[in-house]
Amino acid sequence: MRACLLAVSLATGVLTMGVLVAACDGTPDDRDGIDAGPDDAGGSADAGGDDAGAADAGGVLDAGADAASPLDAGAGGDAGGDAGGDAGVADPIGMITGSCGVLDTELTDASPHWFQSATYFPGGWTLAEAGALSTGAQTILAEGTAGGSSGYSEAFAFELLHRCEGAALVKTETMITYSVPMPGSITDILVEIMGERIGVSVTRAVTVTGACTRADTYTAVQATELLTRKLAGINESSMLVSAEDAWQKQILFVYADTDAHAAALMTAWSMLDATLRADTILYVSVSELMDGFIYFEARCG
Repeated sequence: MRACLLAVSLATGVLTMGVLVAACDGTPDDRDGIDAGPDDAGGSADAGGDDAGAADAGGVLDAGADAASPLDAGAGGDAGGDAGGDAGVADPIGMITGSCGVLDTELTDASPHWFQSATYFPGGWTLAEAGALSTGAQTILAEGTAGGSSGYSEAFAFELLHRCEGAALVKTETMITYSVPMPGSITDILVEIMGERIGVSVTRAVTVTGACTRADTYTAVQATELLTRKLAGINESSMLVSAEDAWQKQILFVYADTDAHAAALMTAWSMLDATLRADTILYVSVSELMDGFIYFEARCG
């Protein structure tokens, strides 16, 4: 596991390393593409939550972080060397705190892992400002998804993995191939991190109370339903992916609306059967400040 960075400023495309801390490690999507939108059967949208510090029931979670090391990639720009976003467009990500630059052995071992961070969006974001993102995130936005309304959350999930873990985009959701024509579950993004091909499935944990309005409450029942459904989809897509696009393992990336949503998700994660979690990496980031676009897409700022 690489270093865990606390308070990494990414404003204006300049990477500034903040305080380094230890002990940050903790461990596909449905056929409709990412999530069908914020309105889940239980009144909530899919998308992960932040870690509440719950211990893994199986004892497989890592206990700490390695010595300090810089992030692999800066704001904007692709891991392949592309300088990335337009200099004249404000960076939508003001800061990332918590787990960042942490993946190494977790990419290849057979254990589940979880990591927690928080992403700060100081000024919101619109599609017109896509030029501030990496070329990979821009490609995801341009190519769209296989249905649903989670294009923004997919693009920003990739952006965070790109900035923190040096992820490079290999294929978008609609380009990944499977051994059957219409698999029940598909994966959102295929990336490469440290030379390993990794599938990424993206979801959101949010409690919707009305048009562009959210509540802080998120129940254990909601969290368990979300994780159970998403992890089952991950296991299915991993079995059915073609040899051409086969990945080493998958990341379930979850944007969580609040710390309360994150706590419920992590409690649920610790209680799930080990075979369901398999070797998945749960990578959760709590969104902060002007984050409405993550959960409501273009409808809300």
